[in-house]
Amino acid sequence: MKTSVQKPATSKLLKRYDNELKTLLMADLESFKQKNQFAGNNQVAGKKAA
Repeated sequence: MKTSVQKPATSKLLKRYDNELKTLLMADLESFKQKNQFAGNNQVAGKKAA
């Protein structure tokens, strides 16, 4: 008989979903940073002042 605690299938599924979502979001963030690296902080400052 096993003495280890087994996680329910739902918990494993949610953990996998969270990991996949995190991976996708990090890839999107990196892509966004690369596309907007030359925009500078002027756009951010302009939005705050407006």
